[in-house]
Amino acid sequence: MKSKISNLRPALHLHNAELPDFASLRVERYYRERVQNTWNGGHIMRGRTPGANALQLCSNDYLSLARHPAILGAMAESIRRDGNGLLMSGIFLHGACPQIDLEQRLAAFMHAESGVLCQSGYAANTGLIQAIADERTPVYADMMAHMSLWEGIKSAGAKAITVFHNDPEHLERQILRYGPGIVAVDSIYSTTGSVAPLREIVAICEMHGCVLVADESHSLGTHGRNGEGLVVELGLAERVHFRTASLAKAFAGRAGFISCSKRFAEYFKSESNPAIFSSTLLPHDVRGLDATLDVVRLEGWRRQRLHANAAYLRTQLDALGYNLNDSQSQIVSLESGTEQQTIVLREALESRGIFGSIFCAPATPKSRALMRFSVNAALTNAELERIVTVCRDIRGEVDLASWPSTRRKHRTRVGAAVASNGVIDAAPRRAEAA
Repeated sequence: MKSKISNLRPALHLHNAELPDFASLRVERYYRERVQNTWNGGHIMRGRTPGANALQLCSNDYLSLARHPAILGAMAESIRRDGNGLLMSGIFLHGACPQIDLEQRLAAFMHAESGVLCQSGYAANTGLIQAIADERTPVYADMMAHMSLWEGIKSAGAKAITVFHNDPEHLERQILRYGPGIVAVDSIYSTTGSVAPLREIVAICEMHGCVLVADESHSLGTHGRNGEGLVVELGLAERVHFRTASLAKAFAGRAGFISCSKRFAEYFKSESNPAIFSSTLLPHDVRGLDATLDVVRLEGWRRQRLHANAAYLRTQLDALGYNLNDSQSQIVSLESGTEQQTIVLREALESRGIFGSIFCAPATPKSRALMRFSVNAALTNAELERIVTVCRDIRGEVDLASWPSTRRKHRTRVGAAVASNGVIDAAPRRAEAA
């Protein structure tokens, strides 16, 4: 007698419904132009499989919390006690419940009146912009702002106005041209690790009546005395209207968060499409994040170690000639340029056991692909030195001297020499030629 399970097995040679031309041509263009022509039949992000001794610098777990026993214990207890809870939209939550309690704990931690937990940082950004902008609202977004902020602008039907990266003067010129609106920036940018000039941006927003949205995904947990984020560290908490964050970075969990007023939090839950039309977090995610907040606050040595590791790596790679594009954080990127050149860089690193994250279009311009190293608190001195040694050894193999980013770095240094001395110091050029 055949089992019921065997009757449920799919028949062989099944085919999906054939796509019409307008959809299939787009898929075919991807395989032709990117996979075949650019990546030579491979995939830019899929190289070697990491071995047992590989150093993996692709995780956003900056504080190395993913295996913290207190956090895992809290989550395991919740799973046994609560299962997956009640699966429903967060709009139905009220009264005393763990998710609302955590929202208030996170808000107090970030020196905010209130806050809202979302399904992800992406949902937080898209939902927030959609809830505060419309077709009459100009939204001034840094050209390197996270894609979720741009997607929120599109969702709101708002007017997207690009601002040069970390350029407060250009921001002000744009506002004077188009009028008051929303300014969207990352406090730390995820591609290069550069830090936003938040004090100058806040002053411009106040002067011209703009709303400021600061994405703190890569600074919450890592910056501030107790991990409260860069906005709090700079004393700007009462001057920034909204802070958003993915809790899949330093908090090593699955959620997003928006800091805001209590009045706005209630409005958001009833007006933001991602909030209305998505289920709440699962109970064990809430419990795990609650435990993580305690660890982030109390184990400050993790932030200290993270910053020491990042500073060492930035200093050493800069000395080797890599252009780190003004990284001042735990995100350190090697901008190799074309996607073909980035594949060469990936292979050189992975063949020596160093695995990072490739960023290419649409995350970067097509000609500015890069390999991102995400530094974490658990890296030892020996591991850091191993990264530096590999990056030193591969410079000729990856043709570092010909990278556009390398040439930009040289031009910047020559320009700085001219500005400070009034003459060009020829020594750097002689050294490079040698």
